[in-house]
Formats: sequence, C-alpha cells, structure tokens
Amino acid sequence: MDALAGLLEGPRARGAFLLRMVMEPPWSVRVEDRAPLALMCMTRGEAWITPERGDSVLLRPGDVAIARGPAPYTIGDTPETEPLAYVGPGGDCRTLRGEPLAEVMSVGVRSWGNDPEGSSVMQIGVYQMAGEVQSRLLDALPDLLHLPAEGWTCPLLPVLEEELMRDDPGQSVMLDRILDLVLVTALRSWFSRPEASAPGWYRAVGDPVVGRALGLLEDGPARPWTVAKLAAECGVSRAQLARRFHELAGEPPMAYLTRLRLDLAADLLRTTDATVESVARKVGYSGSFALSAAFKRVRGVSPRDYRTQYGESTLPEPQFSSPLAPRRMTLVP
Repeated sequence: MDALAGLLEGPRARGAFLLRMVMEPPWSVRVEDRAPLALMCMTRGEAWITPERGDSVLLRPGDVAIARGPAPYTIGDTPETEPLAYVGPGGDCRTLRGEPLAEVMSVGVRSWGNDPEGSSVMQIGVYQMAGEVQSRLLDALPDLLHLPAEGWTCPLLPVLEEELMRDDPGQSVMLDRILDLVLVTALRSWFSRPEASAPGWYRAVGDPVVGRALGLLEDGPARPWTVAKLAAECGVSRAQLARRFHELAGEPPMAYLTRLRLDLAADLLRTTDATVESVARKVGYSGSFALSAAFKRVRGVSPRDYRTQYGESTLPEPQFSSPLAPRRMTLVP
C-alpha cells in the first residue's frame, strides 16, 4: 500500500452529509460549519467560492473545489453578494437572523435551494469529522483547492448527481462510496499538478527505496520496526535508508512511524470503545503506559482525555429536520 492509499483507506464516509444545491441569482451562503473537508462539484451554471484567506475562485460546470476546514468560506453567484443564509456546525442552516431554513428551502430529495429550477446546481459532500489518520493529508492541502474541468477527468460526477436524487434502499451506502471515490480521484489529480506542492511523503512514494519503506510502515505499523530491520527489507544499508528517507520524506523513518502509530491510535480512540491497552498493542506499543507517554508527549493530552474530548459521541447532532434534507457525515474505519 502506498502512502496516499494508506491515508485514504482508513476512515470512510458513513451516512454522508450530501446535498444538491439549486440556486437562482442573487444568492450567497456563508459556511462556518468547521468541517475539516468539503467537496463541491459544479454541474450547471456558475458559482464563486470566497475563502477566508486568499482570492475568490469561479466554478464552472465540471469544476471541483475542495475546502479544507475549519476556516469559513462563502459560496455565491458573485463574490460581492451579501450572504442570505448561514451554515453552522452540524449542518445547522439558518438566515442571518437565526431563522431555520432546512425545511423552507427543501426542493426535493437531498436538494436544497431558493428555486427548484435554478440556473446554478452544485453537488456538495461534507466530511464533518476527519479521522486522525487523515490529518497528514489535510495538512498537505491549501485552504481552497480548485480543479478546472479541463484539468482532470472523473466519470463519477454524473453518477453522483443522479444518485443524489434517488431514494432507493441502501442509497446512503451508495452515496458514501461514490463520494469517497470522487475525493480520491480529485486528490490524485491535484497532487500531480506542479502548483500542488505535494508533501515529502507523497513525492517519496515513487522512489524505489523510500517508497517501499513507506509501504512497509503503512502495511505493518505494529511490527517492531528499527531502521536496521526496515533497511534490510528494502535491500539497502541502514545509513543509506536513513539518509534517503530523510531527504525525500522530510523526516527520519522512526519519526514517521511514531506519527503514523499515534494517528492510528487517535483514530481508534475516537471511533471505537477499545481499551487504551488494546489500542496500544494494535498500533505497536508494548502497553497502555508506553502509548500514554508517547501520546501525551506529542499531542499534549493523555489518550483518555483525547477520547473524552474528541470521541464521536461529542459530535453535534445534525439540525436538518426534514426527512429529505442531507444527513451528517461521520468517518469510520
């Protein structure tokens, strides 16, 4: 498994927050939901996305944008249009005066907007909570990523649009998987672009030595790795691996492994009720004491305090009351 696959293979969407937004100018929506990642696909008309920092971006049909939270942003027919609606944590959608809009602006199955025949249509999928395994990936992304239609190809966009308007049995599972695949396709396309400034671990995947080392660590993080053992598996000397790994990945092999293990541990603490002892052994530590010491040293809190603060039970419940409105997205292993 390569490094990107390792990041995307873990937590996945379940009960995705997905909707089809249909608008007729003038319109503007201020998004302050603090979600770590939102995927926006333009299928008809145009829309401007204005991030908190940086320039506004125009989306045309076939374009895709990915907004990395928790920074807010605004979507509208022009950058100058004043927001008419506000989206807060948990998908709570209201007017700027605080009046609920979920049912008022429902225009069909998973569809929301000010006009069911509006000239601008956008498909939106929001990951409300990032698994910690994905934190390295999120850190590598800009606040707003834009892929013009002519710069990438994804045959799943028409499928996503069609499936969003269906309400068949098992539909949520179908939508979850399609959204995940669209996201993976978009991220692969983005990282292949010169302006992406791909992180070291991504660039290192193509190296015959460091790429293999990354794959071994991703596939077996709980193994009792040392630099010498990893070098032997890669067919090079310990010194060669240490130097090459640091040059290409930007950090020593054991530092990468520590971060990977703690990310995996954080994800298990957040999404399961496994004991700290069990989590420690699953990710390669000898027991709860060793994991707790490393976890607190790197993250500043103990595993138990982390679970209390960030466990899935602490997520806000979605505020959309209409049965046709979108649902909150969670991530599971």
